[in-house]
Amino acid sequence: MTTADAAARPVEDTVPKLLLRNVARFGDRPANREKEYGIWQTWTWTQVAGEIEALALGLGELGLARGDKVAIIGTNRPQLYWAMVAVQSLGGIPVPVYQDSVAEEMHYVLEHAEVRFAIVEDQEQVDKLILIKDRLPNLRGIVHEDRRGLRHYTEDYLHAYADVQDRGRVAAKSAPGRWRDEIGKGAWSDVAVILYTSGTTGRPKGVVLSFENIITASRISCAFDTLTEKEEVLAYLPMAWVGDHIFSIGQSYFAGFCVSCPESEDTVAQNLRELGPTYYFAPPRVFENLLTSVTIRMEDASAIKRRMFNYFMAHARRVGPDILDGKAVSFGDRLLYWLGDLLVYGPLKNVLGLSKLRLGYTAGEAIGPEIFQFYRSLGINLKQLYGQTEASVFITAHPDGEVRADTVGVPAPSVEVRIDEETGEVMYRSPGVFVEYYKNPEATAETKTPDGWVHTGDAGFFVEDGHLKIIDRAKDVGRLQDGSLFPPKYIENKLKFFSNIMEAVAIGHERPFVTALINIDLNAVGNWAERNNISYASYQELAQHPKVGEMIAAHVEEVNRSLAQEEHVQGCQIHRFLVLHKELDADDGELTRTRKVRRRFVAERYAPLIDALYSGKSEQYVETEVIYEDGRKGALKATVKIHDAKTVPLPGHTAQAAE
Repeated sequence: MTTADAAARPVEDTVPKLLLRNVARFGDRPANREKEYGIWQTWTWTQVAGEIEALALGLGELGLARGDKVAIIGTNRPQLYWAMVAVQSLGGIPVPVYQDSVAEEMHYVLEHAEVRFAIVEDQEQVDKLILIKDRLPNLRGIVHEDRRGLRHYTEDYLHAYADVQDRGRVAAKSAPGRWRDEIGKGAWSDVAVILYTSGTTGRPKGVVLSFENIITASRISCAFDTLTEKEEVLAYLPMAWVGDHIFSIGQSYFAGFCVSCPESEDTVAQNLRELGPTYYFAPPRVFENLLTSVTIRMEDASAIKRRMFNYFMAHARRVGPDILDGKAVSFGDRLLYWLGDLLVYGPLKNVLGLSKLRLGYTAGEAIGPEIFQFYRSLGINLKQLYGQTEASVFITAHPDGEVRADTVGVPAPSVEVRIDEETGEVMYRSPGVFVEYYKNPEATAETKTPDGWVHTGDAGFFVEDGHLKIIDRAKDVGRLQDGSLFPPKYIENKLKFFSNIMEAVAIGHERPFVTALINIDLNAVGNWAERNNISYASYQELAQHPKVGEMIAAHVEEVNRSLAQEEHVQGCQIHRFLVLHKELDADDGELTRTRKVRRRFVAERYAPLIDALYSGKSEQYVETEVIYEDGRKGALKATVKIHDAKTVPLPGHTAQAAE
């Protein structure tokens, strides 16, 4: 460990031990909530402990042994969170799996992790596992939480969650102290969880995190943001993602706060409004979508409401962030802001479900400065953090009073960060650093040095006040033919700042100039089309509409003006672009399950379009294979229009679009 503080081992050195502490300290306080059939159900810490004990002992009756790996698959449900802690309490190791993975993706993870049991949500996940079970020799049993649709399944390795708990309750009566005895055997250095990476550049890797990693990262981050047992959190992000594990298990069990689960993936926004969480994490796209919905509603509002909204929002942008940070603001400005809160900001936050929000975080991608400042101007304490699965999330974060839209903050407490002088790669060392990649010593040695420094794979630099800026993946940073720096993600993030653009892929390494493939946001552009009396029958037709091309061209031109003002990237302005005829999709292999672009795959799949961008063509016919939700394959045929973009003149260069 890097500091004595970080190395201090608490008495409750495993998550199950924190559970027992919470029963003693917060027994009657809510630990979990779930909305089901329109009604919010609540469980206290004492009740949660009873549910977990029954499940743990029931799994023991099925044969779960110390060191066994157990897959957890499904959407956010209290029962699945309990399953993780139940497995840990017997010395087992939970392995959360992305619930939207297809059977073959699941097969790799379950086989590689040598999973012995699987605890899943419903029939959909059961069917996937039955499909691949013959190729999983270690898989001994499958426990399903939802019985619906499974009445006539006769496989002897299938067990209902409630039935397993019933067996556990019987076992508890015959051996009353057994569960607590098993928890007592847990150790600080034991493996807490194995989380598989999204596989952006190849096969997913199993990141092994110990209780020391999880609890220390949770303790430090709770202290950093003064998180207490009074927080309310909505858990809706994938359980297989490290962020959800830290927020919904690590921090929740350390601080003792309540984690609520939405009724379904489709009701998250509604449930957010009902709960009004005090602590909330969302990737930039969620905050962008919320703002897009506000913009659409205001465009449909009456002229008086629009004028009032625009007037008070202009004032909020000017003084709101300073009021939030406790800086000096005149009495008159504060009074006008108070009136704006009464008429606009308060009702707006209530509609978004953020009226009680004390702390919000975003990470994963860069968020647009305008979007970031919009939320902070409303009085919402939105901050950015930079992290990795291998770090147990936290590498850098914004301290209160030092929040900036263009950085990812300063090193988190007990985290050391440095920039490699030769490559510009960001490296860190912290108490949260992972143990190893499961069964992959070569990858472990490549990523983690003998003295504990971890290669992030990201390129970045520190600015004068100690804040870190990330520009791109180090391996993705390239050079144009004239030697100009080419950081594709930096360019793509600038494009995605516009609500009309869902995704972008910049091309330019070893090329004469930069080009871009762009996905429109169907909701935002569709609403714009409706307001402008533009008819369309499909995403493909809308994407290729001339007016859409003009709108995206204006956004690209604005990005070029921004790039021209930054010395280190001014040479990589976008000269040509096209709007793709389909959305990039994880099912088609173009994105990871965490919605990161698979650059190499995209470059190979759309090679004819990329060639057309550089050959001077004005359009290109293309056929693209797609996979539908039911597994069928088809082909999309389209003639994709190619657009020239205006660039900003630079000293010694000529302007305008590529010839």
